[in-house]
Amino acid sequence: MTDVIALAAELLAIESQTGKEGKVVDFTSRWLVARGWNVTVQEVTPGRGNIWASRGRGAVTFSTHLDTVPPFVPPTLAGDRLSGRGACDAKGIAAAMLAAADRLVADGEERVDLLFVVGEEKGSDGARAANHLPATSKFLVNGEPTESKLASGCKGSQRVMVRIRGREAHSAYPHLGQSAIEPMLDLLRQLRPIAWPKDPVLGETTYNVGVLHGGTEANVIPGFAESEVMFRLVGDVAPVRALIEQWAAGRAELEWGSHIPAQRFHLIDGFETAPMAYTSDIPLLTRWGTPLLFGPGSIHVAHTTEEFVSTTELRAAVDAYVRIARALLA
Repeated sequence: MTDVIALAAELLAIESQTGKEGKVVDFTSRWLVARGWNVTVQEVTPGRGNIWASRGRGAVTFSTHLDTVPPFVPPTLAGDRLSGRGACDAKGIAAAMLAAADRLVADGEERVDLLFVVGEEKGSDGARAANHLPATSKFLVNGEPTESKLASGCKGSQRVMVRIRGREAHSAYPHLGQSAIEPMLDLLRQLRPIAWPKDPVLGETTYNVGVLHGGTEANVIPGFAESEVMFRLVGDVAPVRALIEQWAAGRAELEWGSHIPAQRFHLIDGFETAPMAYTSDIPLLTRWGTPLLFGPGSIHVAHTTEEFVSTTELRAAVDAYVRIARALLA
C-alpha cells in the first residue's frame, strides 16, 4: 500500500507555485497512470493543467489543489512533523487522497475519481476550467486543512479595489496639490466601526486591507492611491456591497473583484464538525456533486514558513477519506 508520508514528501520536494505547476502535474499524473488509472490532463494554460483520474463512472470525487503560495520551502521530517511548503495546504492532503483512493481500489471499489487542480491560490483558473469536464460524481470531497474536521460551512469572499485621485505638486508647496494617500488612509480607518453582517454558524464578516500603494516619490504630492480589500462573507454579498458603497460614496472609486459565495456543506455522522473562515474551490466546481470539505493540518500554519502537518494526522486522514467515501457510496 501507499506510504502516505513518503508520497507527501515527494510532492513537497517539487516546487509548484501558482502558474508553475507543470512538474508536479507531470509527477502526479505519471504516478496515477503507473497504478492503472485513466488519466486526463486538462490544459489550463500552456505547461500546466488539471488532473482527472478515473476507473469508470466515479460517484465520489476526491479533489484538492497542487499549487502553492511562494516562497518554496523544501520538505523536512522531524519527529511527528512533516514540514515544507504545501505540507498542509495542500500537497499533504493530495497524498492522503491518493493513498485512500489506492486502498479503495485494492478493496475492489472503483467508483472514486480524483481531481487535482491548479491555480487555487490565485484566481482559481484550474477550478473554473475543471467545471467544464464531464463529471459523473454525486459527491465532491474537497481537501483543505480543516484540522481533520468536516467543515459545516465556509465563508465566502469579495475583493474590491478602492481608488482615490488627487493632484500632484512639488512637496515643498503642498497647498498647490491634493494628496490621494492621506484621504485613503482616513477612509480605510473608517471601515472599523461599520456593523458588518454576522451569522450564527459562520460568525462575523471580516476584512483585510491587503494591498496599499500610491504616489511616485517622497518629494511629490501623490496624485493617486489604490487599495485592495478582501471581505470574508458569512451570507449574501448584497448587504456587504451596499455598506461598502455607502462607505466610499463620493470619496473613492470602487472596482469589484472576484466574488465567492459563502457555503454550507454535507456532513456525515461520526465526524467532528466546525465552520471554516476561508474560501475554497468548491463554489466553482458545481458540476462535481454535493460538496464536503475535509483535510488534515491547520490553516493557522498554512502560507507561513513554519507550515507543517502531523504525520500521525496525515496517516489518520487516509483512513478518514476511506470512511467518507464508503459512507457516501453507501
